[in-house]
Amino acid sequence: MTKNFNRGTGLLIINAVNSNPNGDPDGESEPRMFDDGRGLISPVSFKRKIRDLVEAKGDVFTAAIAAVGGNRKFDILESRGRDRKVIGAMPVSDFRDTYWDGRVFGNTFVEKEDKGKFITTGVVQFGPGVSLAPIEIVRLTLTNKAGVEGDKDRGMAPLAFRVARHGLYVMPFFVNPSAAAKSGCNERDIELLKFLIPHAYSHTASAIRPQVDIVHAFYAEHLNPLGSCPDPLLISALTPRKTDKPNEPSLGLSDYQVPATLPDDLRSRLASFEDLCLKDWSQARAA
Repeated sequence: MTKNFNRGTGLLIINAVNSNPNGDPDGESEPRMFDDGRGLISPVSFKRKIRDLVEAKGDVFTAAIAAVGGNRKFDILESRGRDRKVIGAMPVSDFRDTYWDGRVFGNTFVEKEDKGKFITTGVVQFGPGVSLAPIEIVRLTLTNKAGVEGDKDRGMAPLAFRVARHGLYVMPFFVNPSAAAKSGCNERDIELLKFLIPHAYSHTASAIRPQVDIVHAFYAEHLNPLGSCPDPLLISALTPRKTDKPNEPSLGLSDYQVPATLPDDLRSRLASFEDLCLKDWSQARAA
């Protein structure tokens, strides 16, 4: 049985330095971008990192459970090696209690045996992350002292290093309680997600994205499940502004004015407002 919780509006401010936050498989893994040169991070890419933190059951997940609690399973449906027939034969109640990402992000899992009984939209929807200015792509050839081919004593990967010199991305996300009744999501599932978000990049870093950081993870809880303030007003008020030459690539975070809070007229229409990157979770479980 799910417990009612309020609508939520979030905005992630993601700072990428000499990194590729999301490679484009249709473009030789270059950083994704729009036609106008602005960088793009797909929602699928970001949710994959959250799923990986849960699936690993490592230090971040352990700390999250210690902070927010929860007596359900936190398995990941979107994982390699899953047995589709076994999952398709599960009762709906067991499916909901088992797969955290199915409860939170929804799923389109379909097997002949289940007749689509698990299909549901997600309670949490992430929008694409879009850089506030065009990004400049740097391309370099990588070399390897030890060869990767049997007849070679050294290796070379021409232009394999493709990164954005700098990009400041904004990624909105939305918590819709109306979808919880079908997916089985509850308030603890949402709290777990909120705990994980600030660690999404720092604890899944790779050689091609060593410096991707969430500098702010703003979260506005509305006064009720329906919503008490228009999402576009909240997002606009929290979006950074480039101080000079907005249509040219930025060189660093200092090129932007980044809001730290909301105007009073918007804050008064919310139950709470916080930066998840600065949140003290020590009292969360007791609440």
